[in-house]
Formats: sequence, C-alpha cells, structure tokens
Amino acid sequence: MSSTAPGTETKPRNLGDRMLNGIERIGNKLPDPFMLFLILFLVVAVVSTAMSWAGVTVRIPGSDEITTVKGLFTAEGMTWLTVNLGENYLGFPPLVTVLPILLAVGVAEKSGLLAAIIRKVFGSAPRWMLPYAVGVVGVLGSIMADAAFVVIPPLAALVFKAAGRHPVAGLLGGFAAAGAGYSTSMFVTSLDALFAGITTAVTGSLPNPGSPVNPVSNYFFNFASSIILMLLAGFIIDKVLEPRLNRQGVPTVEVEADEDEGAVREEKQAALSAELSPVEKRGILWAVLVGCVLAAVIVVAVVLPDSPWRNEEGGFLPKSPLLSSIVFIVFAMFVVPGLVYGKVVGTITGPKDVPRLMGMAVKDMTSFLVLAFILGQFIALFNWSGIGQWIAVAGATGLESIGLTGFPAILGFILLASLLNLFIISGSAMWTLMAAVFVPMFALIGFEPAFVQGAFRVGDSATQVITPLNPYMIVLLTMLRKYEPGAGLGTLIARMLPFVVPFWIAWVVVLSVFYFADLPLGPGNGIFLSR
Repeated sequence: MSSTAPGTETKPRNLGDRMLNGIERIGNKLPDPFMLFLILFLVVAVVSTAMSWAGVTVRIPGSDEITTVKGLFTAEGMTWLTVNLGENYLGFPPLVTVLPILLAVGVAEKSGLLAAIIRKVFGSAPRWMLPYAVGVVGVLGSIMADAAFVVIPPLAALVFKAAGRHPVAGLLGGFAAAGAGYSTSMFVTSLDALFAGITTAVTGSLPNPGSPVNPVSNYFFNFASSIILMLLAGFIIDKVLEPRLNRQGVPTVEVEADEDEGAVREEKQAALSAELSPVEKRGILWAVLVGCVLAAVIVVAVVLPDSPWRNEEGGFLPKSPLLSSIVFIVFAMFVVPGLVYGKVVGTITGPKDVPRLMGMAVKDMTSFLVLAFILGQFIALFNWSGIGQWIAVAGATGLESIGLTGFPAILGFILLASLLNLFIISGSAMWTLMAAVFVPMFALIGFEPAFVQGAFRVGDSATQVITPLNPYMIVLLTMLRKYEPGAGLGTLIARMLPFVVPFWIAWVVVLSVFYFADLPLGPGNGIFLSR
C-alpha cells in the first residue's frame, strides 16, 4: 500500500467522492477548533444575555420548576465566569477520562506491549476480517463508557497497520463504530440502567404507565441492533472508508515531527512487520499472566457479598462504585501489564522510565490539552445558561404541535433526537429533557414507555460523530493529525458521514421491524400499551 504525500490527492472518480470532498472543503473552511469554540462561546454568551434580558424561561413538562435562561454578560454571569474559570477547565468531563487512560496507554504502547500483542494476535488473521473485528469491538465498546472513544481508535489503527492495511481506516472506523453505535450493545451496560431510571421517573404520574421499565427492557432490540450495526460498520470501513482514503492518498505513516520522533516511528513500523523475538514472547506471556491475576483480583473484590464496590442495595445497577471505577480498571489493565512487559524486554529499566513513557504519551496530546481549556468554558456556559434545556423543550413543543400519530410520529421523534444530539452530547441529559415531554405524550397515543426509550436510542447515537460539540471529536482530530497535519473538522465530518446515514437508516429499519411485527423489545416490554 502506498503512502502518498499530502497535497497529491487524486481526482474523485465518483459522485459520492465528489460530494464528500465538497463537504470536506466546506467543513475545513471552519476556523481552527480553538477559534471555532471561542466564537461559539461568544455566540452563546451574546444569545444567552439577550434571552436573559428578554426574560425567557423554560419549564420541563411534568415539572413545576421554571428555569430562567441566564446570560453571561450580566452581573451574575460575569461573576460565574471569574469564579469558575479554572473549574470549568479542570472539570471538563473528557479530561477525567482522557488523561488517566492516556498515561496508562502510553506505558503499554511505549513499552512495546500493544504492538507486540497486535502482532501476536492479528499476525495470522485474515486481512478481510479486520474491519468487521473493529466494527464488533467498536459497537460493543459502550461497555467501557467514554473510555471507548480514547482506547479503541488508536488500537484499531495499530491493528490495521500490523496487517498492512490503512491505519487511518482503523482509527476513524473504530471511532465511528464506537460513537455511532454508542446506545446499543449485546451486553447490559450502565447506560441501560441510567435510561431506565430516567424513564421510570416520568411514568409515575401516568394514568396507564405500562409495563415497568428496567435495564433489560430494550435488550432484544439492542441485541438485534448491535449485530446489524457491527456488520454494517465493518462493511463501511472495508468498502467505503479505506478505499476512499487510498484514492485520496492519505499517508499510512505518521508525519515525522523531528529526528528523534522520526527514529522512534521508523523503529515502530519495522517492529510491526517483524516476527516476535523469544524475549518478546516471554514478555507477552508474563504480561498476560499478570493481567489475568489483576483481573481475577478485581472480580473477587467486587463479587464479595459485602464488597465496598456494590451500591447500597448490594447490586451494581443503576449506579455503584464499580461502575464509577471504569477509568481506574482500564488504567490498571494497561499500566500493570505494560510495566511487566517493559521490564522483561528491557524497554523499562527502572522507575525513572515510567514517567518518561507517560510524558511521551502526553506530548502527543498537547494540542488537545490546550484546546480543552476553551472546550470546557463553552460546554460549562452552554449548560449553566439553560440554553440546552430551552432548545430541547422548544423542539419537543414544535413536534407536538404538528399532531403526528403512529410510526410517523416516532420517526419525527427520532429525527428531533438526532438534531438535538448535535447540541446536547450527553445522552442522559438529553433523555432527561426529552423523556419528560415525550413519554407522557406518546403514552396518550398508546405507546409503551420502553418503546419510546428504544426509539430515543436511535437518535441519541448516530449523529454524535459529526458534531464539533462532541469533545472526543477533537481528541480524534489530534490523533488524525499525526498522519494528516492539515486535517480539519471538515475532514472528520466528511469521513464520518458514510457511517451516520447508513447507521441511522439501518437502526430505524430494525425498529420498524419490531414495530410492525409487534415484537417485544425486552422481557415483558412490548410496543403498545394494553387497553
């Protein structure tokens, strides 16, 4: 596979390429991400201030509490900003996930463990299977919560590189599968429990609340959807994304920033194509054994009847210290085996090497750490001002005023959720707002709350991989720029669109099959309320 230098992109051969190239060109005319979010911050500041002066309020249906939109350029707003500037940055949610995992993955990668495992596991695997493997891992990645967005893409890139395929296809495909399929899984996750809790909270006042909603109320629907989306993700990576990257001449090697980094990258690329040495095999063996022991210790610690990682009811769902410890578990499962492997093969000779390897990982993400400052300010202002709630309620009211019924009403609901997902990235926050409006509304026309929740999941995921408001898009852009320094948000949006539209359509088709065949979405939960 050739690696064409930037700027030598071949002429698009088909209409699809021309359309995506057009979207990419338009998208890349957007300002640099830092400036873009600074502009968005100022726009929200001005709009929120105008709405505040106009006395705009919002009331979530089903609640007596009235929220007044607050403006930044007011006495209250300026005080809020000056007091919370540092907290807005350090409290930026992705930092809590990205930084610890970044340090841990840095130890595992820079010690050579990740490359060695990939060569061992995928060295004899059929090349055609890799896109589908990435699709499976990506869609199931929601079991790791937000950590999936940080862990899966770079590992998928390494897997593709080791097999002689385009690493950027693995990088982008892994992110797309993890993001566009985030709300579904073959396993019951914390998100299922969270959504169920929100749905249950708004059904108490309904004359006919339907069947109780619990974490497995959408399980049959999730299981079927995840299989379809896994296969679809693999197909798109294999037949659409990677061929387009090759036609565009996107480099397959990281751009060398300086001589030292260039030497490290050449060494890495050579290592990926070489056979494992005896000492590397021994290092993997010890790393895997220690990893298994660590996993066993964690399992034993949490399954004990009086485990402190259980919740007050003695379980794990919907919330528990265990589910809140996902970042720690991922951190430990990368760091400990990485240290063991490095010690065995000699890439780690002493304690001083550990912070050095972590520092190398942080250096790769410096631009994101700078960008996170303005991202944190923007998201904090968006949430504090109340504009997000106002947008959700206004959209819901508009849809309700149209008077749609039946499955077209569900399609309108999904479309609205997809549009709101461009502005409100948190699925739990958006469902909290939308459930209060739509669960009672759809109950009045005969739909089970669990079915409305299932429909929401479709709109909740697909579009989050094309919105600049998704902070993990910026993390991905930082990774992509190692291969394409000139890549911008338009580049990412154009390459994510081939996933968004098919995922959305396929997911709607699966939902329509359940709807028209009147199939249960989960144990005891159907489509229509019993009369």
